[in-house]
Amino acid sequence: MAISFTTNQDKSNWFGSDVPFAEPAWYQGMDSPYYNDSHRAFRAQVRKFVDEWRPKVEDLDELAMKGKSMPMEIFRAAYEAGVYAPMIPAEFGGTPPEGGFDAFHDVIWLDEMSRLNCGGFGVGFTIWTMALPPIMIWGSEYLKNLLVKDVVTAKTFMALAISEPSAGSDVANIQTTAKREGDHYVINGQKKWISFAKYADYFTVACRTGGDGMGGISLIVVPRNTPGVTVRPMPLQSLWSAGTSYVTFEDVKVPVKNLIGNKENQGFKMIMFNFNHERFSICVGACRAARECLAESIKYARVRTVFGKRLIDSQVIRHKIAEMATRVQALHAMIEHLAYQMKNNVHPIAIGGPMALLKVQASKTFEYCAREASQIFGGASYVREGKGALIERLYREVRSTAIPGGSEEIMLDLAMRMAKL
Repeated sequence: MAISFTTNQDKSNWFGSDVPFAEPAWYQGMDSPYYNDSHRAFRAQVRKFVDEWRPKVEDLDELAMKGKSMPMEIFRAAYEAGVYAPMIPAEFGGTPPEGGFDAFHDVIWLDEMSRLNCGGFGVGFTIWTMALPPIMIWGSEYLKNLLVKDVVTAKTFMALAISEPSAGSDVANIQTTAKREGDHYVINGQKKWISFAKYADYFTVACRTGGDGMGGISLIVVPRNTPGVTVRPMPLQSLWSAGTSYVTFEDVKVPVKNLIGNKENQGFKMIMFNFNHERFSICVGACRAARECLAESIKYARVRTVFGKRLIDSQVIRHKIAEMATRVQALHAMIEHLAYQMKNNVHPIAIGGPMALLKVQASKTFEYCAREASQIFGGASYVREGKGALIERLYREVRSTAIPGGSEEIMLDLAMRMAKL
């Protein structure tokens, strides 16, 4: 029997960059059981939008550091291009791809949007997917009518307000209170590290409506323009365009009908339900960032000459690139593995432990690749201009994947507790 082989050296069916490892394996001629024509068409749709906007936003993060606000028109342009809310059904205003949106469309969307390469700019495309789902799943018809369509169509913006000065990963011990007084809640407390808060019109706020611990938490929708709400942008190490802020609630009165769910103290399960996708978003973004480090290193090493020869011709540099490629490819394979579990509706609790491990793998892979890329670029990666500017920025952004969404230490412990060691 004759045996035939295919080779990925035939680049006629490649998509995107032809630099080795610069794209996921299935972009570069490798077979995959996960993707079909719908995924390929959606990939081209998102890539077209990102390539159009990428040059327009390259300097946005530096401008954001100086106080310039994000141009919100990019989100409306994304909606018109069908790539702002592709995961939302059309009846809610979403723009799903032909045949529907599954977990692998999600991988493509998160990965491609991460290519915008402007620090925290991509946060604006994902943060609403954390603030809105509790309303879509558990919210009243009033809240759905108030928010869903306007958020999905980029007319209104939301942020998720959970973390506090004394409670980051320790969600069960938040201190912000919501006390019922007649047909209103009066909210008092502080929220810290709230991504996109600078631009949000509404907040999905975790409040204590009951006793101590996870059993006393509710989620309540708070309009930004309510008296007593104060938003102060925070000066961060990186992701300046993400609009991360410190939010204070001082005797903020909101109607009881802004409670998400049909009764109080159901908020913790909603938050936990949300966490898997938040962490998955961070993982896919970290994988693309690590891949950018890898691809940029290859391109630079091909043209940079040192002591009379190209960097790529030095064995130690090739070994650095090989190790980076090994880690990035393994990370992406794990992402696809968990996407397959989600596509097949494996229970979120069962996915929680592996997702926590994936997040650690993602942040450590990104950290490794950022460091090695910086070594390959040398002094060029130590300035915010020139050929190494992207690597300089990505190196600063490593902590934004290792800490938010659950720090590495918390994730490792969570995974082992769920494994019942």
